[in-house]
Amino acid sequence: MSFSEHKREHKESDMVLLQTNIDDMNPEFCPYVGERLLEAGAHDVFWIPILMKKGRPGFLLNVLTNTKRLTEIERIVFEETTTLGVRYIRTECKRLERHWEEVTTPWGPIRVKVGVHDGKVVQFAPEFADCEAAAKAHRVPIKEVYELARVGYMSIS
Repeated sequence: MSFSEHKREHKESDMVLLQTNIDDMNPEFCPYVGERLLEAGAHDVFWIPILMKKGRPGFLLNVLTNTKRLTEIERIVFEETTTLGVRYIRTECKRLERHWEEVTTPWGPIRVKVGVHDGKVVQFAPEFADCEAAAKAHRVPIKEVYELARVGYMSIS
């Protein structure tokens, strides 16, 4: 796919940021809960450490989703965390057009995620999982794989 085919930016207007404060949950559960939410269609999940009343440490769970998936996301939050309530913030998101390119390295192909704004590439990054797999398989430093994938992409763009 050429860059001229990626001129438009993607905009989603029916987005909701679901938030909840949690102070009595085992923090080891956070990655599992985040995975479940992403698998259910959340666009983003992130945890912020906070201090709650009486100086208790806790987390602010943030889940960005569209309104179509809100019921399922809410169900997972209530079932998988110790929260007793959630709040919603209606929001709008603007995203770059994105696509994947594949570059050849001495350790095999590596995918590179490319972000396009107004027909121009403004971001690109090798896929970490591909770099990690190549580094492990060939017993080379991951930073070498990552950097060579970046250079490989720059030579084809």
